Amino acid sequence: MSSSKATSKAAQPRPSPQELQQQYNRYQNELQALASKIGELEQEAEEHNLVLSTLDEALADKPDRKCFRLVGGVLVERTVKDVVPALKTNRDGIQKVTANLVEQYKGKDEEFESFKREYNIRPVPAS
Repeated sequence: MSSSKATSKAAQPRPSPQELQQQYNRYQNELQALASKIGELEQEAEEHNLVLSTLDEALADKPDRKCFRLVGGVLVERTVKDVVPALKTNRDGIQKVTANLVEQYKGKDEEFESFKREYNIRPVPAS
């Protein structure tokens, strides 16, 4: 079984320099997109934390205090005791998605490094 893998890998011709450049750029773009999304979600989670820290004080003092929340583009009136659990759920979901994206980023980065080693690719500094 392993010999068939070795022969199939050896049978494949080396990609052209243009194909290698395209693949290299594709990896860079995918990593950039993942990093951007991770940053965006981390910022959103931080905003949730900021709102929760403010509302926790109100929850302790006046749980029936009015607060407003944007839901699907519509501003709705709720009480603090109704909003806090929903915000915590949203924040936890964002953190789970962020952790998943970080794992995807790590895997894609390892794949990219393997690709660079396999084809002996070293970035050339711009002059």
